[in-house]
Amino acid sequence: QVQLVESGGGLVQAGDSLRLSCAASGRTFRSYIMGWFRQVPGKEREFVAAIDRSSAGTYYADSVKGRFTISGDSAKNTVYLQMNNLKPEDTAVYYCAARSTAGLVTDSKYYNYWGQGTQVTVSS
Repeated sequence: QVQLVESGGGLVQAGDSLRLSCAASGRTFRSYIMGWFRQVPGKEREFVAAIDRSSAGTYYADSVKGRFTISGDSAKNTVYLQMNNLKPEDTAVYYCAARSTAGLVTDSKYYNYWGQGTQVTVSS
């Protein structure tokens, strides 16, 4: 079992930056794929970014490519999402997710574990 706890959300203005953190505990998760998703009310949960903790390979949604960076710190069992040049359309609840099999997939149904989410609000 893996437990995930997100932090770092908040209210910022357009153009600002935020860094989200996802602390993992439980079973060893070095081999897990870690992902970030976001969701606004009334819409499907949307893929944002993912990282392969073994290879350090990453994958991003087109909407955040060049602005967001996903990274991991194995010593701290933590994954980060650095978000720069935030836009109002980035406003959402951001969720950390973990997947126990290989593959940087973007479909949320392939992720086994989820955090509780952290709110990010970007004002114009």
